[in-house]
Amino acid sequence: MASTNLSNEARSGACRAAYPVAHEEAAPRKGLRRRIGSVGALYAHALFMAREAAERYSEFALSMADHGNDQVATLFRLLAEFEAEHAFHLAKSSVGLSLPRIAAGEHAWLDHDAPVPEARAFVFRMLTPRMALEIALRAEERAKAFFDMVVAESSDAAIRAVALDMARNEESHIAWVNEALERIPQRPSDDEYGDPTMPQLL
Repeated sequence: MASTNLSNEARSGACRAAYPVAHEEAAPRKGLRRRIGSVGALYAHALFMAREAAERYSEFALSMADHGNDQVATLFRLLAEFEAEHAFHLAKSSVGLSLPRIAAGEHAWLDHDAPVPEARAFVFRMLTPRMALEIALRAEERAKAFFDMVVAESSDAAIRAVALDMARNEESHIAWVNEALERIPQRPSDDEYGDPTMPQLL
């Protein structure tokens, strides 16, 4: 399999590329603040976040199922379905609004610029339940921080009201992931990625 032929340097780079979110503080990326000038722009960001979450949760579910972690896979499938439903309702609520295009990397959970083509596949081979949940938690926290920032800094009452509702929605996502993390054993260290084939119960 191609991923087994990665050099140690490439493997290290792959892991660094895949897990930046897990080690970042929960803060929105620079440059987003000035772009939220309308309710439509806010919905565009929210839609992107929900669709990104649904896709990543689905990927995590498949990865966990492949490694025999069926309970964690079930959790991720449920979260993927919830995010997909959330995206549907956001899209329905935003009908008639002008939605700007959102750059792919602004709310991405994983680094799309992997050092080698095999890196992403390698990362998913090494992905443990706890690591997947940590990535999800940081992403959900970043989403809430983004909406909190809009609430705090927007001068438009309509934008603030929508952002506040979205921030509250993210709180429930964070609570679910934190609850799952409490049931997963701690990783030995940040340098030990663990064995994804070892079943971990929720």
